[in-house]
Amino acid sequence: MRDAALRQQKDRLLQPLAARLFAQIHPNVISTVALIIGLLAAGAALYHLYWLGLGLWLLNRVLDGLDGVVARHYQKQSDFGGYLDLFFDFVVYLAVPVAFTLAMPTVPVLGALIALLASYYLNTMSWMGLAALLEKRQRTTQQRQTSLEMPTGLIEGAETIVLYATFFLFPGAVSWLFGLMALLVLFTAGQRLGWAYRYLR
Repeated sequence: MRDAALRQQKDRLLQPLAARLFAQIHPNVISTVALIIGLLAAGAALYHLYWLGLGLWLLNRVLDGLDGVVARHYQKQSDFGGYLDLFFDFVVYLAVPVAFTLAMPTVPVLGALIALLASYYLNTMSWMGLAALLEKRQRTTQQRQTSLEMPTGLIEGAETIVLYATFFLFPGAVSWLFGLMALLVLFTAGQRLGWAYRYLR
């Protein structure tokens, strides 16, 4: 919901780091390292190392923001890079809650995980379908934040960072937290469905 404003702040903060340290490192390499660190965060959750997992999760998010800054600073943007970054994000987004569930395989946690993953599926369809239709119509939402068009919604990148951090901070409550996030993500999908109804008829 606040990604557009926060993205500008993030770029301003990371620009000096990108300019000084990453001239010889391709943005796709940074994306790949971010993926590995995100999977390590999931591994930490699996072994109940929650504070380590939280640190790795936050580092994953920093690197996820850095790859785009490096790409823009050194004119290395590409559609493949944007696609790879997004794909790796989804791998981590799935791996972390699955790891929590494997660490605490109770019926409530498993049920909440199913609800969460189902909400992800519907939300992904809600904006990827829109991205294809907007491309077909050569339209823009004027809110472009990634390589694909994405009308804004309640749950975006910044909110995901916070909610996933709460998984690590309150692991005993993950069934409730998964359920809460599932509801919020479904609401976001509904927002995009409403956007499509208003503007694509």
